[in-house]
Amino acid sequence: MNRIAMKNIYISLFSFLLILSTVGCMREEFEDLPLARYSRTADIFTDNFVGLGSDFYFPFQGAKPDVFSVDESESYEGIASIRIDVPDANDPGGNFAGAIFRIDGSGRDLQDYNALTFYARASQAATINEVGFGQDFEGDTYRAFRRNVQFTTNWQKFIIPIPDPSKLLQERGVFQFAAGGIGLEGEEVGFSFWIDELRFENLSSLAQPLPRIANGENQSVSSFDGVTLPVTGTEVILNADGVDISVVASPAYFNFRSSNPAVATVNNLGQVSILSAGNSTITATIGSEENEINAAGSLTVNSNGPFDAAPTPPIRNPGNVVSIFSDAYNNVQVDNYNGFFEFATTQGGAINIAGDNIISYTNLNFVSVNMFNSPDVDASAMTHLHVDINVRENVDPGDFLRLQIINNNGPTETSGAVNLVNYQPLLTEEWVSYDIPLSDFVGLGETNDVDLIFFISDGTISDIFVDNIYFYR
Repeated sequence: MNRIAMKNIYISLFSFLLILSTVGCMREEFEDLPLARYSRTADIFTDNFVGLGSDFYFPFQGAKPDVFSVDESESYEGIASIRIDVPDANDPGGNFAGAIFRIDGSGRDLQDYNALTFYARASQAATINEVGFGQDFEGDTYRAFRRNVQFTTNWQKFIIPIPDPSKLLQERGVFQFAAGGIGLEGEEVGFSFWIDELRFENLSSLAQPLPRIANGENQSVSSFDGVTLPVTGTEVILNADGVDISVVASPAYFNFRSSNPAVATVNNLGQVSILSAGNSTITATIGSEENEINAAGSLTVNSNGPFDAAPTPPIRNPGNVVSIFSDAYNNVQVDNYNGFFEFATTQGGAINIAGDNIISYTNLNFVSVNMFNSPDVDASAMTHLHVDINVRENVDPGDFLRLQIINNNGPTETSGAVNLVNYQPLLTEEWVSYDIPLSDFVGLGETNDVDLIFFISDGTISDIFVDNIYFYR
């Protein structure tokens, strides 16, 4: 090979290496560049809406849809404000006002702000049930709001603190409100309120964040493998000029930890997945690792291992069954499994445990399965009532559980009750099946329109599972 050819090869090789070196340096420089951020616009409404797009107003389901307008005759500053006309309780269009403002398009980067602020006044002193941001009807991941905010007839500034601004990189839900009328339940009278100078701000006066989970308490719950439980009672309290402001904060603002991941894990949405028998305590922090703040409260999960389902009901001809609650049969329409009657302390209702549908009642004194709005639940051709009961606590002497059936609730109703312990004893953490002749429900009369089935313990036992409620012949 001659010298000229060798020289050309060396030049080409040098050029190639130079290009590689340049590209490598450029790539390193690009990697060091900060990521592009979405819009950091702070204003939502001044004299008009700012950067929300043309389709941004979404009422809540059941709310009156046409309560919102821009009022050019009323403002805190400038020439206009947002006006909301809360309806009367008997308004045919809806008995409350509630909606979100959602950006039509890409969301906003709100890392630079620590609060949503606005000025507001009402036509008369009134309580606004909820005011906040982060609700977008697409997951509501970073929802945060204040409850029971008091508006007066004078313009006042209101602050909704952002629990952790670093989470809000592309937020679309920039405002939400919900309000009912004023007065006695069922007779509420409507009113109007105005919002102005609605924007995000960075307030130096906001300080001393106090995050809480489980309402700041150390709660404990018993459960089973395969169950997923939510962490509830998540909020952050911040101080603004000496006044504490409590914000209900979605669990996604928190960083959760499990003391025993082999028993239970927890994701960034506060969903606890139970994996095996044992105990695990869920705690949380808020903020970055460098500046994290421990949240008050915890949730201890006590897993009993695999769930012991109720006995599988016998296979019966569907024509011989009127089922209220059972996976084995088609059930009638049920309004709810907990009527929350006055003086009732009972909590709970229908739940799913590891794929099995059951009814769980806690703090039981009395509770009812309600079928007022169902087509007549006709059990007049049936001869027995079946129910499975599992008491989730120690059964002491004198503990009892009564079943009461009410037919044709109202002026012509009849009812009858039986005490289950007269048939078989209640057992601790074991399913007991009861098959009770309907003739034993003395005073019941017809069963052609069963409206209510009551479980009554008068507080002698508090926690029970119920399954397979059905009439049969």
